[in-house]
Amino acid sequence: MNVRSLPVPRKILFVCLGNICRSPAAEGVLRHIVASEGYPGEWEIDSAGTGRYHIGDLPDQRMRIHARRRGYDLTHRCRQVTRADFSRFDLIIPMDASNEADLRRMASTLEEEARIVPMASFVDMAIRCDHIPDPYYEGAEGFEKVLDLLENGCWNLYRKLTDAGQQQ
Repeated sequence: MNVRSLPVPRKILFVCLGNICRSPAAEGVLRHIVASEGYPGEWEIDSAGTGRYHIGDLPDQRMRIHARRRGYDLTHRCRQVTRADFSRFDLIIPMDASNEADLRRMASTLEEEARIVPMASFVDMAIRCDHIPDPYYEGAEGFEKVLDLLENGCWNLYRKLTDAGQQQ
């Protein structure tokens, strides 16, 4: 999928397993970027989980604390990804291969499958993994690493979808 050709408003869905760490953090980071650049009305940003473990809950408290220290307010209520999301969103961005496989199984058409683009494909900082690792069972450094990766990837996603990316 050519991400530069997305219509306005750009509709982005981030997806992880439980929708309590990585995907709501990505949602918060991209919302912050879009607001800081002055274009919040041109974007619809959401997150969801492939699992149904935490529906209705706020994101993990540890992720909220680490995100808040960087200026991100994670107030999203966790939800599970649905079939309707494939028609609602232009890009569906999974955090790892398991999330991606689950989404590809849900896709009904090649067009829907083409909307699935892994978050790691937007990350260009030096990392030793091809996905955004789940910090749930990690300490503080795991949450910080995820936020570093998401900041880098969300800025690159923003640049690819806006004039900022076309000026480089």
